[in-house]
Amino acid sequence: MTPLIRQRLLVIGNGMAGARTVEEILKRGADLFDITMIGDEPYGNYNRIMLSHVLAGETGVDDEDLLLNPMSWYRENGVTLHAGDRAVALDRFAKTVRCESGREVDYDIAIIATGSNTFFPNMDGLREPDGRLARGVFGFRTIADTNGMLQMATSQDELRAVVIGGGLLGLEAAYGLRTQGLDVDVVHSPGHLMNQQLDERGGRLLRNKIESLGVGVHTSKRTTAVLRTESGTVSGVGFNDGTSLPADMIVVTAGIRPNVEFARGGGLVVERGIVVDDQLRCEDEGSIYAVGECCQHRGEVYGLVAPLWEQAVVLAEHLTGSNPSAAYHGSRLTTKLKVAGVDVASMGVKGPERDDDEFVQFYEPRSGTYKNVVVRDGKLIGATLLGDISKANFLTQAFDEKVPLPDERISMLFDMGTPTAATGAAELADDVQVCNCNGVTKGAIVACVHAGAKSMGDVTAATRAGKGCGSCKGLVADILACASGGAVEADPAADWYVPSIPLSKPALIETIRERDLRSVSQVFTELATGGREDAPSKMPLASLLRTIWGQDWVDERGALFINDRVHANIQRDGTFSVVPQMKGGVTTPDQLRKIADVADKYHVPLVKVTGGQRIDLLGIKKEDLPRVWGDLDMPSGFAYGKSMRTVKTCVGSDFCRFGLGDSTALGIALEERFQGLETPAKLKLAVAGCPRNCSEALCKDLGVVSVGDDKWEIYVGGAAGAHIRKGDLLATVVGAAEVIRVAGIFIQHYRETAQWLERTYAWVPRIGLEELQRMLIDDADGIVGGLEDRMQTSVDGYRDPWQDRAEPKSPAQFTSSLPLLPLPRVPVR
Repeated sequence: MTPLIRQRLLVIGNGMAGARTVEEILKRGADLFDITMIGDEPYGNYNRIMLSHVLAGETGVDDEDLLLNPMSWYRENGVTLHAGDRAVALDRFAKTVRCESGREVDYDIAIIATGSNTFFPNMDGLREPDGRLARGVFGFRTIADTNGMLQMATSQDELRAVVIGGGLLGLEAAYGLRTQGLDVDVVHSPGHLMNQQLDERGGRLLRNKIESLGVGVHTSKRTTAVLRTESGTVSGVGFNDGTSLPADMIVVTAGIRPNVEFARGGGLVVERGIVVDDQLRCEDEGSIYAVGECCQHRGEVYGLVAPLWEQAVVLAEHLTGSNPSAAYHGSRLTTKLKVAGVDVASMGVKGPERDDDEFVQFYEPRSGTYKNVVVRDGKLIGATLLGDISKANFLTQAFDEKVPLPDERISMLFDMGTPTAATGAAELADDVQVCNCNGVTKGAIVACVHAGAKSMGDVTAATRAGKGCGSCKGLVADILACASGGAVEADPAADWYVPSIPLSKPALIETIRERDLRSVSQVFTELATGGREDAPSKMPLASLLRTIWGQDWVDERGALFINDRVHANIQRDGTFSVVPQMKGGVTTPDQLRKIADVADKYHVPLVKVTGGQRIDLLGIKKEDLPRVWGDLDMPSGFAYGKSMRTVKTCVGSDFCRFGLGDSTALGIALEERFQGLETPAKLKLAVAGCPRNCSEALCKDLGVVSVGDDKWEIYVGGAAGAHIRKGDLLATVVGAAEVIRVAGIFIQHYRETAQWLERTYAWVPRIGLEELQRMLIDDADGIVGGLEDRMQTSVDGYRDPWQDRAEPKSPAQFTSSLPLLPLPRVPVR
């Protein structure tokens, strides 16, 4: 028998389109090809749609959600991946591709899936002389972009950001940064937001929604310049009308452009994108194909994921021969998503284009609802839903001409004879795409259920439905219920503290104590499923072990984020920021002189007063950190970790004419008591000497307000970022000592029961104020004594982490980090 000759298949690009095409090929003909992939990012394939969730700091979004195909997937499927390298030259005649590293890869068939790049308009001051973006300027396209914004957002207080571009991506960036506590403005050249999907009325309503989040919106504004200080840092943006806006960070989301330079350099036909036919074959080529955002089919390029999935299927069927007649005829775009928390669905045209087009619309600004449909010759050619998208499923089927239109067109927008939202799942056709983000149809979900899936977790794991923007989760749950006849099981993993260990946080704490587990590796070995280590679980487990054992935990460097390994906050350029402690915001001339001397000695490029009443030294090299700490001779201010950060105070009764209590002294006492405590998420405190609230105590994780006669109100669960929430009044107590005691039991209970990265503004409502008062103030369950004891143990074990300068934890702890090489180096475009 003649052995099968496997062709060499090379995929240039490891993004969502390229990896999805490989997945579809493996389903249909895993033995037909030796597959090699080249990706210029040093990771497996990840879901770019989830980056906005990561930027917003949403709980439950981890690496498992972000990664579509981890490195292990490539090994398991026999795919060779050259990650962190870039294809730079195509020789169509020798059938080779040369990479930036010098590597040459031969192919029989090549697929170009280079995607698209952020479009950066020509603006003065946008770039450095060497072409790099100015410090403080970001795109919003990659993990690196997202991490850069997060590092800057979390390293400094009271930052202002300007997002250039008011489309979907720009609004998601603005929402994420607002959630991180930044003041944000969106600037958009057209007259209304999301003008590609919405008409003027829809854009006006969306603007109201965005502004209600505390985001400034500026339309009909063209940005012409990035304004910078003499030192080169960003200070704002300038407009063509001569006006400007201040900014410390600028995010450019002014659109995308197909990434065609590799194809153009190889002599392929390129217009807006790489020109392809109905089989995705490049023009005048027999063995090179293109798929995704980089390709142009029948004059169209697509920037949404649904067409990518359709193209991937057609190309896989064609290459494997599983469907010889496979052809791509273009995509009818339907979009259902959540923009900054607002549900939006759109398809086809935005409004009537001919005199005889039927146009029905409903506009109710008070409820935030806008709907319209456009009908031509008895066919639905466009629809827009904002706020209430319950009719999206029916309209999608009508747009695809799978259901007839009702004679009463208004019933297409409301339940007046058309399928209701409740019964829509049962009536959907099997080929209707339910999850646009991951290209999952109703039929795939039903098949998954018939194959044994019984919970949302099972369906999501098998199909990825619901792992993108999340707007389809309700419909996925409805389909699951219909397909299983209502026999839906609760997902037990929803209560697990980390994905790899089937225990809730209280049960995990109890088990760790019982078994005396003191290192992350021990926890994995004894408690994880199959004893397997799980990278996303390391940081939350390390935090938990430090909470349980204090200084007696076994420190494994690989389980810690870089900030926790070096006790400073990493910045975008690989340098670090240092914030020394100033208890209660109080300092002395001697401390100020030390800070000034250090800034001079180490050429610190930026010295900034933070919103937490501290001084931040930014731009310090990793190898200089121990010497900086030694020269400062001040304790750490813990501005870098998931820990108790600061206690902000007003001047109180000592100097203020309105002061009712000594807020400064109490703030210092609280900071001395709880300094450096490991917590599930950052914890900010404040003390106000009277109800005028100058220190913003009413919107802190824990705030204390003097009301006179040595009485203090204790507020919990406040927030002042995008999540604006006045704290709940937990108790009114007498005396500073009682304030410190109640604060201690509240913080300890939060440490022991909150989920990883769950801020108090989410945890307090989840537990309930009355329940917290019952447990912590009334001690109805008898837990207060234990909380006090465990808090005291943690307090007694406190050690200033900056003392590591004398005894480094590892040889590399303070070695140079420039250039950063935690992963294969990615060349800059």
